[in-house]
Amino acid sequence: MSKPPSSRMRKVNELLREVIAEQVTELKDPRIGFLTITGVNTAPNLRNAIVYYSVIGDEEQHAETARALESAAPRFQAAIGSQTRLKYTPVLEFRVDPSIDEGLRMEQLLQTLKEDESS
Repeated sequence: MSKPPSSRMRKVNELLREVIAEQVTELKDPRIGFLTITGVNTAPNLRNAIVYYSVIGDEEQHAETARALESAAPRFQAAIGSQTRLKYTPVLEFRVDPSIDEGLRMEQLLQTLKEDESS
């Protein structure tokens, strides 16, 4: 189990999330669906960062959005470099936020239990 991020790292993570979220709204890529940047987890050495996102849509929409984000990564990195005062600009890796899917799955399970109880 890893220790929670320090106060400084939480600030760095939030700053990167804000910069990337702002850049996403400016993208004109039709492959990007209804997308939310949910969080960032930056390595302590600031060399790498995992960007978590959620997207509404089917599997094809998820795949298209993933490709669009990967192709836009250099733009995001350039924005991070120009808008922050970090020693390094982290290499970005995009991952679907698992908590969204887990929440939906839990909601479905609760709904199923509720229906079972009423019948």
